[in-house]
Amino acid sequence: MTAAQTNSALAEHITAFREHFDSVILPLWMGPGFNDTLGLPFESLDAASGAPLPAERYRAMACARQLYVYAAAPGAAAGAHADRLFDSLVRVFRDEAHGGWHYSVDAQGRPLDLTQDLYTHAFIVFACAAHFRRSRNAQARKLMLATAEVIESRFKSADGLYHAALSADWKQVLRGPAQNPMMHLTEAYLAAAQVAEPALFAKRLRGLAQVMTQSFLSASTQCIAELPQGTPGNRIEPGHQFEWLSLVRESAEVFDGLDLAESLPRGVHWARGHGVDAGGVAAALDEQGAVLDDTRRIWAQTEHLRVLAVLGEQAALNQALAAFRARFLHPGGWYECLDAAGAVVRPDMPSTSPYHLATCLAALPGVV
Repeated sequence: MTAAQTNSALAEHITAFREHFDSVILPLWMGPGFNDTLGLPFESLDAASGAPLPAERYRAMACARQLYVYAAAPGAAAGAHADRLFDSLVRVFRDEAHGGWHYSVDAQGRPLDLTQDLYTHAFIVFACAAHFRRSRNAQARKLMLATAEVIESRFKSADGLYHAALSADWKQVLRGPAQNPMMHLTEAYLAAAQVAEPALFAKRLRGLAQVMTQSFLSASTQCIAELPQGTPGNRIEPGHQFEWLSLVRESAEVFDGLDLAESLPRGVHWARGHGVDAGGVAAALDEQGAVLDDTRRIWAQTEHLRVLAVLGEQAALNQALAAFRARFLHPGGWYECLDAAGAVVRPDMPSTSPYHLATCLAALPGVV
């Protein structure tokens, strides 16, 4: 295939992917995926019928991810839906007693899990930044900045790492530092820097990048592990290597000269060599490259597409996007998880996954 043919085919795949997102997925979560009584997205829909699965809980993180999706989507209907999601996020999940945010509420909207969770707080910052960019709602900017200050004062430890979870009253550490919440905190601070205090957030981001390299970098693979080095049962997730490189490359000036910016391309090369095959991206590997979890999760596939776009690898992106559309998208939505042979192993569509589709699509338009 010539370069022109590759670009033409890639443009067709991108257009079809975007049309599927706009015509199927966005309406899905404004319609059957939305609990109009509570003003919250259901946690999950049946992949076959599109009907909501019985609700046991609603998470602040899921609401925040949906807020990001609709704040970034075009059209008045999406903007109005984002307004409602923001109002519900504040009304339902704000922890007025202790500061911070509740992790979840029950099926009736009553507080359920009061854990102060870094992953959740990071997505609050991220979603509020997106909502402020779209709506110019001053409350969104205020909550974004206030939540960032809570993160710095409550979750951050003396060594520069961030605890993953604390008790509701902030007095007990429930889970120590972990890669994933710190990566999403990086994403959140990058978004916040676009709307407020860029120098302050850049300083925090550079500190985050340094401690990630010091504590999480696998010397043999140059990958960011899921837990600090030396933790028993540690693993490497290829999708997270792709996600990290996309974040760092998209804001290269923030990370210029840091070890993380130097190591990530090597880690991505290793992850592509050991964790990607004809069936897509495997979920987890050990440091020797052996597969620990061969599940093909949709988010890891979207991060693979995103990093190929960021790296400008049109031919590889065209091939991967064609395979992604064929395997993971269907007329009613998407398949969340496949096995290595392509069989569906998870029969629902979680409300959190449109965020991954949206961030992937945001990286695609400039590649052709």
